[in-house]
Amino acid sequence: MMSSYPEIDFLYLNEEDMVKAGVKDMDGCIKAIEEMFRLMKMGDYRMGGANGNSHGVMMVFPEESPFPNMPTDGPDRRFMAMPAYLGGSFDMAGMKWYGSNAENRKKGLPRSILTLILNDKDTGAPLAYMSANILSAYRTGAVPGVGFKYFAREDADTVGIIGPGVMSKTAFAAAMAVRPGIKTVKIKGSSPKSKSAAQFAKYLKSKYPTLKDIQIVGTEEEAVRDCDIISIATSSPTGNISQYPYIKEEWLKPGAVVSCPASARFDDDFLIHRARNVADNIMLYEAWADEMPYPAYESIPIPAVHCMDLIHDGKMTEDQIDDLGDILIGKVPVHRKKDEIIIYSVGGMPVEDVAWGTVCYRNALKKGIGTKLNLWDKPQLV
Repeated sequence: MMSSYPEIDFLYLNEEDMVKAGVKDMDGCIKAIEEMFRLMKMGDYRMGGANGNSHGVMMVFPEESPFPNMPTDGPDRRFMAMPAYLGGSFDMAGMKWYGSNAENRKKGLPRSILTLILNDKDTGAPLAYMSANILSAYRTGAVPGVGFKYFAREDADTVGIIGPGVMSKTAFAAAMAVRPGIKTVKIKGSSPKSKSAAQFAKYLKSKYPTLKDIQIVGTEEEAVRDCDIISIATSSPTGNISQYPYIKEEWLKPGAVVSCPASARFDDDFLIHRARNVADNIMLYEAWADEMPYPAYESIPIPAVHCMDLIHDGKMTEDQIDDLGDILIGKVPVHRKKDEIIIYSVGGMPVEDVAWGTVCYRNALKKGIGTKLNLWDKPQLV
């Protein structure tokens, strides 16, 4: 939707509009995210921070406050601004903005409430303002999906889920999109009788009728043994590394791909000497190493962050972490050796939201979806 300057109109898309615009098209989302990674490797993108690779700017609240109206710290209580520009056929600037609070669930709300604004790259004028909870969930699943597409065995048939929440739902959707022969799923919730595990199993049974065996298991070992694809996406609190989900090397099947968009812990000896470490964007982890106090792994519980700490300690070298973009453009081989176990770190980047948000926005324009809103006919201050 082009505005006739100085008049500015923009498109508002609520959650139902986003669904109509195709936000749940996982095949399309994976294609968009793969193209995004190629553009990133070319350098045709920007994110926040002096290094241009920052995850975003987080605002948190103090543990105590003398001001009665000011919120205090709590589980997942934060606000986050995540700006980005993506070039190529997307050629779009935007920012995801969200607030998060674990207490939201008591009110029937998602833990995080997200919106995305897209802006004209030249003027900064808003082009679209959209509901972004589903968008963010699908792009979060599509990033593991790109990894599964390239790294997982062609005959992959067994998936392990640790943390049966929204992230694992979309990661599983991505796995099914690129490996439709999956037949078995093993689910590990907070306990063998956890409501979330039972709900996840019920969801899979209704959504994917080709699945033959859906198991709820009680331990991490049971969840990962004999699995070709594993998604670890729990909501573990940060700060205490010993509380992150722990996976032993001996539990993992040769050739397994382990997707880690959240906290996960492996033995250092395994990470340093035998695992294939892959990062969705190595510069994101370098930015975190610069921005966060050492050891950054205490604050950002993703395995590649721990690898950066090990590099800081002189225990690993930079060439022991491969960048997904280098693999996509053929600079680095898809597999360095037969039956390697891949630890795939997924950090989450606003450029992903801009990529998929742009596709959905353009779909909405073509289909006449959404509500046109007016910013001004003529600005009063010029």
